[in-house]
Amino acid sequence: MSSQTNQKQASLFTETLLQSRRNFLRKAGASTFSATTVALLAGCSTKLAMADSGSSANASVKQDIRILNTAIGAEHEAVAAYQLGAESGLLVPDVLKVAVKFQGHHKEHIDALSAAVTKLGGHAAAAKPKYNFPVSKLKKQKDVLEFAAGLERGAVSAYVGAIPVFDNRDLSAAAASILADEAMHWAVLRNALGLDPVPEAFYS
Repeated sequence: MSSQTNQKQASLFTETLLQSRRNFLRKAGASTFSATTVALLAGCSTKLAMADSGSSANASVKQDIRILNTAIGAEHEAVAAYQLGAESGLLVPDVLKVAVKFQGHHKEHIDALSAAVTKLGGHAAAAKPKYNFPVSKLKKQKDVLEFAAGLERGAVSAYVGAIPVFDNRDLSAAAASILADEAMHWAVLRNALGLDPVPEAFYS
């Protein structure tokens, strides 16, 4: 891929990110995502912590912890993947800047989800020592973007699946907020790859 093509792609990537963020913030309010999600996750266990110790209540809490830890595991994988992309030397500066920004979002998700697990009395999942990433197939910037887009789509699918099965509906609301962020990542990456950023009206 030529330097000129890389620069054009980087410019489009950055412009799309900024526009997506402006649209989202205009609709939701500048602090809605971070403040609301953190508040929901921080306070989600209040009613469960006060519940009786019956087996049904305990089972519900354990189920929510399992779901949260599955999400945390996926977020750790995303952080590691963006680190791989950042260290690959394949990304031009503007794209690298956005990739690091997306990685920061995933780190924030981990912090909030882990805090929720702790409040529920569980132990947050740790990152794996090593991930089986297709390193040998990452030969140019486009490969890295496609790899990242695949992980972001997987994250969207994970949160879509998690939302209806949380026993605690505050967790469902928080997961929906994180899902929105993951979906924006995916859309920006698709657009940077020259694909329709939002190909359908419904996700499947």
